[in-house]
Amino acid sequence: MFDNLEKIILRFDEINDELMKPQTVMDQQKYVKLNKERAELEEVVDIYKKYKTVQKDIDGNLEIIDSGMDDELTTIAESELEELRSKLAHLEEELKILLLPKDPNDSKDCFVEIRAGTGGEEAALFAADLFRMYTRYAEQKGWRVELIDMNDTGIGGFKEVIFSLQGDGAYGEMKFESGVHRVQRVPQTEGSGRVHTSAASVVVLPEVEDVEVEINQNDLKIDIYRSGGAGGQNVNKVETAVRITHLPSGIVVQCQDERSQLKNRQKAMKVLRARLYDRQLEEQNKEVAAQRRSMVRKGDRSDKIRTYNFPQNRITDHRIGLTLYNLSEIIDGSLEELIEKIKLADRTEKLQQGLQV
Repeated sequence: MFDNLEKIILRFDEINDELMKPQTVMDQQKYVKLNKERAELEEVVDIYKKYKTVQKDIDGNLEIIDSGMDDELTTIAESELEELRSKLAHLEEELKILLLPKDPNDSKDCFVEIRAGTGGEEAALFAADLFRMYTRYAEQKGWRVELIDMNDTGIGGFKEVIFSLQGDGAYGEMKFESGVHRVQRVPQTEGSGRVHTSAASVVVLPEVEDVEVEINQNDLKIDIYRSGGAGGQNVNKVETAVRITHLPSGIVVQCQDERSQLKNRQKAMKVLRARLYDRQLEEQNKEVAAQRRSMVRKGDRSDKIRTYNFPQNRITDHRIGLTLYNLSEIIDGSLEELIEKIKLADRTEKLQQGLQV
């Protein structure tokens, strides 16, 4: 591990030197690429420098203790030693987690698909709440939100809504949201005040490039039709909506958000690539998943991952056994704490699995 850390320090210094060169600043593509690499290494470098400082302090204290020349200094050194060793062990665990292999898709943009499940109109309203929660979170992160397709109920709910999130690390932040989300609350349509339970499913897919998924155009059936959503007369009277069926897999995607048929087709193709890529990954991971199933990482999308209990202002993530009592803030987009705790649980699990191999 420490050989790798020294190499990271060396690379970090090389990048800093390169970024100072005028020719690098002039080459924007290279400059952006190096800055991105630097940002990925910075946390590891900072923690490792702290580790080396604490190790140096421990060595210094041990020298004082071994010398036995000054009783007062020896007493102070001995009292500090336990705390320093505890701090060193904590930093070493942090470094192990930071050095775990990263998901190559984490830095990508992503697609989010939300569908109402059991619960009728209340489930559709909950799907709309999830959509609002994620778009509010995206605003806080500075991501761009782009609507792909939606099927609304007319009273504020969604039977289905698909959108993209474009921003640094969007998929890495959002990927743990895939699964069934359950809500417990009194529906707007409930007159007796009785709490109902409804559900909505969420699927998060990384956006992939053309080269990552090969699609034969002969395998596609493309239908053009009139949009049924909002957008003015042009949307309703001109055939701009696009439905693409991938015949070998049976996957169907559609987009009707844009006024341009070409733009709708481009968006639909992006979603199709993402779904095909996800299917490929699932096939590749089947054998591994059968041997060792992660409680956080992928899991079965039919699994209930989270419960939103409105009467008690409580949210529970069942995968990691976490319960928080700030549901009103989270449903308003304050997802940072929840997502960070899930990411930490995932990293810790990976570390434990690595030690068991």
